[in-house]
Amino acid sequence: MASNNNLLQPQLPRFTGKNYHQWSILMKVLYESQELWSLFENGLVESKDQSSLTQAQLTELKDNKKKDNKALFFIFQAVDEVIFERISSANSAKEAWDTLYASYKGEDKIKLARLQTLRCEFDSLRMKDSESVEEFF
Repeated sequence: MASNNNLLQPQLPRFTGKNYHQWSILMKVLYESQELWSLFENGLVESKDQSSLTQAQLTELKDNKKKDNKALFFIFQAVDEVIFERISSANSAKEAWDTLYASYKGEDKIKLARLQTLRCEFDSLRMKDSESVEEFF
């Protein structure tokens, strides 16, 4: 029995706001397997004057819009409700993806910088011989 891949919806990883790095990797692999990743790299290219397009170009544009809607649907389905509110007004999958990237990828860098600062402070923390434990804290 032949199966139609268009009818099967893949299991989507859930983005909770705390696991952006892992989620983005899983979603990228999903989009690559569905041949949708180019939409995120290049965006949906639309012609302002569609009257000058050939029938083949119009068909390609229609197919790309359909793929973009599919990719956007996957993002909407893979995020928690609070995160969905941030991207619900996105008009393309790339716009939603870029919004999430800007919101959460930078957060990872801030956390890493803070962690490195705390680690340095901890490493330099030394009790003097003349200090009591109470004075040290």
